[in-house]
Amino acid sequence: MSRYSINENIAISENGFMFIPNTGESFMVNETGKFIINKLKEGKSDSEIIELITEEYDADFETAQRDFDEFITMLGNLNLVEEL
Repeated sequence: MSRYSINENIAISENGFMFIPNTGESFMVNETGKFIINKLKEGKSDSEIIELITEEYDADFETAQRDFDEFITMLGNLNLVEEL
């Protein structure tokens, strides 16, 4: 079970606008991305988040796992998340 730490400076609006104050960068994320960021901020593990995605979005496990992995990779490439 992995756990990721997300940059606490990330601000995310209700409509998915993500802002990183220390760099001034901003991004738009979809509903699933917003959901994942919020669960990371709550300190949920990857397996907990994937399970919550399957429940919240009525997705199968493989789709939820793929979406989570792709989003974590993107956040990692932006240096916004690290594996603990």
